[in-house]
Amino acid sequence: MSAVALLLAARGLEVSGSDAADGPALPGLRDAGVAVHVGHDAALVEGVDTLVVSSAVRESNAELAAARAAGVRVLHRSQALASLMADRDGVAVAGAHGKTTTSAMIATGLLAAGADPSFAIGGTVLTAEGSVGGGRQGTGRAFVAEADESDGSFLAYGPLVSVVTNVEPDHLDHYGTRDAFEAAFVAFAGRIRSGGLLVACVDDEGARRLVERVRDDLAGRGVEVRTYGRSAEADVRVGELTACDGGWTFEVSTGEATAAPTTVTLALPGAHNALNAAAAWTVLVRLGVPGPDAAAALGSFRGTGRRFEDRGTAGGVRVVDDYAHHPTEVAALLRAARSVAGDGRVLALFQPHLFSRTRTFAHEFGAALDLADVVVVTDVYAAREDPDPSVTGALVVDRVPTAGRATFVADRFDAARAIADAARPGDLLLTVGAGDVTALAPTILERLAARAGDGGPAQ
Repeated sequence: MSAVALLLAARGLEVSGSDAADGPALPGLRDAGVAVHVGHDAALVEGVDTLVVSSAVRESNAELAAARAAGVRVLHRSQALASLMADRDGVAVAGAHGKTTTSAMIATGLLAAGADPSFAIGGTVLTAEGSVGGGRQGTGRAFVAEADESDGSFLAYGPLVSVVTNVEPDHLDHYGTRDAFEAAFVAFAGRIRSGGLLVACVDDEGARRLVERVRDDLAGRGVEVRTYGRSAEADVRVGELTACDGGWTFEVSTGEATAAPTTVTLALPGAHNALNAAAAWTVLVRLGVPGPDAAAALGSFRGTGRRFEDRGTAGGVRVVDDYAHHPTEVAALLRAARSVAGDGRVLALFQPHLFSRTRTFAHEFGAALDLADVVVVTDVYAAREDPDPSVTGALVVDRVPTAGRATFVADRFDAARAIADAARPGDLLLTVGAGDVTALAPTILERLAARAGDGGPAQ
């Protein structure tokens, strides 16, 4: 929502908005001329032409109810974003996981290549020159958007290029079944403009099925399909990821006789990030950036906020925050963390996100968390859902295969202190989840510093 507000303000519109609580996004909005209010109040929509809402806003919200009663036009966030993209070469990135990083990689690559893109991404974009923020208005043709499939709103876009990182079932509270979830991605692919491109990860079974279902139809409309992955059948093949000075490196190759493999160097660990970068590289080439230049541009990417984000070190323990909230994401994160930790252990403080997701994927979460050495699970972050007393973090802990590896601590601050007390010098400690677990890093660092008697955390 903050990215959309920034973009609307950059287009010269008078923009105001409210949030339930103060947070890190609000100062930047105020600096951009957005009138920001903390707390929701029906009076705030008086005199406005349009109200833009996210899926988290319920009909009972005071401002939304007042807008409905007054006949004010109400748009979903995706509709507002689609209007901003309408006159640009839109790039929409979707998938159950990986879309924030992949869209940020594309945006960063375009910036580094001098294309001056616009973008709307659900996280702060980090580059070698510093933080760019999640929303940017550029003068170039390209507009990169993270496309949220959680409620079907990604069908509002009509992009030139669509990326599907995976079609792994999630958000079944909205879709109900795997078939309905996959059908939404078929419809998403059908929204690509004539002459455009679908980029999909052939390593993912759901994305592979998507390509099989839509390839002929897209070809009939002049839409190209390019797959990527480690599989030999991929159009853009991803080589082995190896550590190097300053990061990790791998090769992408297209199998074309006249094209030599291109080396990509990333600042971020993890085989999953190599796949994300391959998708970004494929898009950059389609948008006119030469392959070697696209690879070099991706080297300037330093990550996004809450994706393996360093929060500090205290008592010899490095603390990293990550947004992972799906079992596949958690497993990929912990594998990447293992490659970074060296001889140290990997500790995870995990906050489940949504009662429905926790209930559906409890076994999968347990298996993923078993990749860590020590795990503390706190209670569920409800987000948009009503409480369900039958679903707690204990449901996940009970399904971690290795006995004694995981502990349930309901209160999140107690959980933060518990994971800090379990750490020792040389360990890598992760705060993991899409909720307010991200706010616990200072508590952990303070506990670590106090225990070590070193006077405070090193940043």
